[in-house]
Amino acid sequence: MSDIQEPFVALVADKSSDGEVTTKLSELKLADLPAGDVVVEVAYSSLNYKDALACGGHPGVVRSLPHVPGIDCAGTVAASNSDDWKVGDPVLVTGYGLGAEQWGGYSQYVRVPADWVVAMPEGLDARHAMTIGTAGFTAAQSVAAIVGSDIQPDRGPVVVTGATGGVGMWSVAILAKLGYEVTAVSGKPEQIPLLKKLGAAEVVGREAVNDTSDRPLLKSKWAAAVDTVGGTPLTTILRSTLHRGCVTACGLVAGADLPLTVHPFILRGVTLAGVDSAKCPRPMRLEMWKHLSTDWKVDLPEDCLTEITLSEVPNRVKEIMAGKVVGRTLVVPKK
Repeated sequence: MSDIQEPFVALVADKSSDGEVTTKLSELKLADLPAGDVVVEVAYSSLNYKDALACGGHPGVVRSLPHVPGIDCAGTVAASNSDDWKVGDPVLVTGYGLGAEQWGGYSQYVRVPADWVVAMPEGLDARHAMTIGTAGFTAAQSVAAIVGSDIQPDRGPVVVTGATGGVGMWSVAILAKLGYEVTAVSGKPEQIPLLKKLGAAEVVGREAVNDTSDRPLLKSKWAAAVDTVGGTPLTTILRSTLHRGCVTACGLVAGADLPLTVHPFILRGVTLAGVDSAKCPRPMRLEMWKHLSTDWKVDLPEDCLTEITLSEVPNRVKEIMAGKVVGRTLVVPKK
């Protein structure tokens, strides 16, 4: 076991006396952490929309309170009861129940089952891994679904919604790197230069994917799509996708309802591929991280990245929920 300093600091969400869920810095000991095989000293975590919900105690995300959010983390093994991991190993953890069913990465230490841990891929360090984080990992699964549907870059444009969010930005960047013509959808016109820098061939406003009519099919536009928002945009895109196209879905910030007919599926052969990063099977998980550290590796511009401390997370959560955050937010527990 390495020198684990106790007590250590974590950001804990809990109900206050008036019933409101708030987050505050708390001192913990290893005995407070959930059971597990491996203790990781956290160098970086990241802030995702799901984390913002967890910080508010959302019952669809958090199993019980008190709770430590943070659905991903990267650092080094500080203690291990597993033959697979030794003290000092650089590792990362994303998905499974981290930060939702089990206390997560907004802590100087986490304890998890051994099979949740992934060796840090060659070519990445903890900061770059969390620049990718759950958002980039989800984007990679989305891209893999499109590539796996045999949709080549010459088939036509690929549309990405929520393009200034974490999943959206990574999707734009990876698809552009692979040679696809990317149309980025964003409600932030001031971010057009950034999206172009990431590789978008075209940037359109949200109105481009906001058809509220009841028409079962719309004019075909897209060879494929990465939808990160759900709701009307996803419905519009499914009705606008070319024959044998693939549309991936991974979010619901624009709504959980999906009012449409079966026509896109039975007349155009469109595939709707759900992306679930939390329960991704381990073989695919390792394959995605290999891609992200090699042939799909992208360095996001530094102006896409913001580093914050644990104490700054609550204010950043408010900004995320207000739709004011662009790019990736890295959380540094040790600062």
